[in-house]
Amino acid sequence: MTIQIFNTLTRQKETFIPLKEGAVSIYVCGPTVYNYIHIGNARPAIVFDTVRRYFEYKGYKVDYVLNFTDVDDKLIKAANELGQEVPDVASKFITAYLEDVDALGVKEATHNPRVTETMDDIIAFIQVLIDKGFAYEAAGDVYFKPRTFDGYGKLSHQSIDELRSGARIQVGEKKQDPLDFALWKHVKDGEISWDSPWGRGRPGWHIECSAMVKKYLGDTIDIHAGGQDLAFPHHENEIAQSEARNGKTFANYWMHNGYINIDNEKMSKSLGNFVLTRDLINKHDPQVLRFFMLSVHYRHPINFTEELLESAKNSLDRIKTAYFNLEHRKSSSVNLVDHQDEWMQKITVWKQQFEADMDDDFNTANAISVLFDVAKDANVYLQAKQTSSDVIEEFQETIRSFLYVLGIELKVEEDLLDEDIESLIEERNEARKHRDFARADEIRDMLKDKNIILEDTPQGVRWKRG
Repeated sequence: MTIQIFNTLTRQKETFIPLKEGAVSIYVCGPTVYNYIHIGNARPAIVFDTVRRYFEYKGYKVDYVLNFTDVDDKLIKAANELGQEVPDVASKFITAYLEDVDALGVKEATHNPRVTETMDDIIAFIQVLIDKGFAYEAAGDVYFKPRTFDGYGKLSHQSIDELRSGARIQVGEKKQDPLDFALWKHVKDGEISWDSPWGRGRPGWHIECSAMVKKYLGDTIDIHAGGQDLAFPHHENEIAQSEARNGKTFANYWMHNGYINIDNEKMSKSLGNFVLTRDLINKHDPQVLRFFMLSVHYRHPINFTEELLESAKNSLDRIKTAYFNLEHRKSSSVNLVDHQDEWMQKITVWKQQFEADMDDDFNTANAISVLFDVAKDANVYLQAKQTSSDVIEEFQETIRSFLYVLGIELKVEEDLLDEDIESLIEERNEARKHRDFARADEIRDMLKDKNIILEDTPQGVRWKRG
């Protein structure tokens, strides 16, 4: 089955046809690095890393570019407040971003371009837009004229007149039309700036991505991705700039992930429910956070609560437990046993279903359900008196490959801490209280594998290390 992608541009699922056979070019809008990232920034990092991983799983070579906005109004403001230089602030938070997403299992990008390292390309790009009549200079500022670009508004599905009705000219702006947007901003006193044909200044926000895409991926790319909040005006303006400059389609597929709510409220600084990713990583297993993010389809909003995160932890633990139970049983298994072909066929069907779900616009929520079914079948298989090492290895390889796509690493578990053991015993007690004997037995077996011996006494459960 071919991969289907919901294209924001057309508002429908389309069959993915790469520009180059066996290869995929993906550009993801990265963060403005003036602070530590919040979990809203973490979601696209996780989502589009998973998209990348699935393309690789399918045999594609992926060229993956994620940029850093290392100069803009927010960075200048942050640098002034901290009494530091803009490049120093940017470098600090780029390092922090890379640390955070690495903890979340995000693979290193092919390129991580920065605005300050792409300045010559940005200036050259702007000059061509001026030469072609799509942009104009006004007292050191340069503006793009959307009315000169046929099709402006096609990504956000709004007419240019509808867009103009909400546009205003701010105090100090020199643009000819409220819709015009800045490509280059004339330097203000004390600001970081660069030389250009229009005087010293710095780029506007939108132009940087157009220049970076052209430099690292070419005039036309397969997929452009980012958060839903970027569709307008950022991505709309990117399309206008790039297609006006190059005379070619900018991106064939546009992907946007949904928002994150905190306890059913939209995350915002004004509400005081702003959650930094590194605070969560310090408090929770980052793999659990990633697993939670993928438990909902990427285009849908996701609601974050501590309770849902704890539920995700328990779910992921069950999958990992199934894998390590298989590992424990492997040494006592034989090569051939009855019903081996039947089990191999079951696993093949689960593989096909997993791929069908991921082919359907990267539906990780359904793919995770398949992973649960595989783990459940693995547990059923292990109840047999005699097991096949071939079947066990096929179960393990299937779980490993599914988890790789989801960005979850199966690590050999270290010795459990006392508090972890107490927590598992409490969970086992609750499971028995609710007559969930399968889960209770699962926990007992997991602890046994860790040489933790449980003793049920009239005074409660006691444990000791074997």
